Amino acid sequence: MESGFATPLLEFFKHGEVAADVKLLAAQGALAPRAHEQLGLLVWLVRDPDPEIASTAEKTLQAISREAIAAFLARSDAPSELKTFFAARGIEPGAAALDNEAALIDTSPKTDDVDDDKDDEGTALQRLQKMNVPQKVQRATKGSREERAILIRDPNKMIAMAVLSSPKLTISEIEAFARAGNVGEDCLRVIAMTRAWMKNYNVAAALTRNPKTPIALSMNLLSRLSEKDLRTLSTDRNVPDVLRVSARKKLVLNKGD
Repeated sequence: MESGFATPLLEFFKHGEVAADVKLLAAQGALAPRAHEQLGLLVWLVRDPDPEIASTAEKTLQAISREAIAAFLARSDAPSELKTFFAARGIEPGAAALDNEAALIDTSPKTDDVDDDKDDEGTALQRLQKMNVPQKVQRATKGSREERAILIRDPNKMIAMAVLSSPKLTISEIEAFARAGNVGEDCLRVIAMTRAWMKNYNVAAALTRNPKTPIALSMNLLSRLSEKDLRTLSTDRNVPDVLRVSARKKLVLNKGD
């Protein structure tokens, strides 16, 4: 059963090896910060082969009011897969659509809110070092800017992907991730495949210059670069040779035009 939505967090659950304790957290409704991800995860996990995870997801679904689910299903972007799933449970789209993105139920343990403006890398790092994987995943989606900047580099792919599902993410953060040499290839690939982020020229240019970006993606982005950035790329010894040579060839072709 597909959820109908595609987000880094949902895709990782579908295709990655998610630890049981993280699955259980999601089944409790405590992981996803937005309604579409929360429902998507619950619908996915209600059929999990682990009976504890499946039953927990079912209990969480039962705890969400039928009215809230109906309001979500009334949204214009509510996927047909979810409509079909809930129709089988007697829940049809409501008369009024849900007008916010917040999760439909909040079962996450209460933690002290962190002020993004007052947080810094040192205190954020100390805080994160005391957390286990499920707690880090929660902070990746719901934490501060400094926590996201640290967790995007986490060797655990689940944690890094969760950062990219945070509703707090800004385009300036995405640009910084696209430029960073210590962000994983999988995260760079997700950025490159997210249309909303790729509308920003600085993100596209940063990905092209990042030597960790998969070469096929970098090559496809060459056509978007300005002449100035092509010239810089054509002499950049940090990028693969084929990309540098292709940038030179494109400069010559552009002059011919």
